[in-house]
Amino acid sequence: MIYLQLFLTFLKVGTFAFGGGYAMLSLIGDSVLAYGWMTEEELLNFVGVETVIPGPIAVNMATFIGYEQGGFLGALLATVGVVLPSFIIILIVAALIKNLMKYPAVNAFNTGMRPALGGLILATAATMGLKVFIGFEKVGSAVAFDWRTLVILAVVIAVPTVYKKLVKKEFSPILLIIVSAGLGMLFFA
Repeated sequence: MIYLQLFLTFLKVGTFAFGGGYAMLSLIGDSVLAYGWMTEEELLNFVGVETVIPGPIAVNMATFIGYEQGGFLGALLATVGVVLPSFIIILIVAALIKNLMKYPAVNAFNTGMRPALGGLILATAATMGLKVFIGFEKVGSAVAFDWRTLVILAVVIAVPTVYKKLVKKEFSPILLIIVSAGLGMLFFA
């Protein structure tokens, strides 16, 4: 039964979550928490670690959660479930793309989806930010600032900004991830 749940859950995520991995986080989070496959803290920790793991976030999460819940077969089914809808859609769109772009409805659909995707990403970022930086879980819960995460956030914002002003080049995202990981190990180890 777990194998079917994993496949169908991640098939739903792959089918209905538009906009890439971070836009999928809210749907993945809701599904994973509803089944009790992860706690909110584990989910937040995984998202934090996932930023340094190569590959798409949805595929990595499907594979990890599938493996935790059903071993190799669970990982395989969850990964196939999350990838299958995109694979099928890309095959269809690739075959029809030249003909589709001439229709105003297709352009209208693309234009209409952009604000929704932006809203999903912002909502996920705001929810995670409130939990991580000030410990806000729900209305009425106590607020507890975590100075360590605020220092890391300040460094992550300041370093690329100062670097760009001084050197006139973009700061490498890879180096920023390494700096963040180092600060995380320093403050939380």
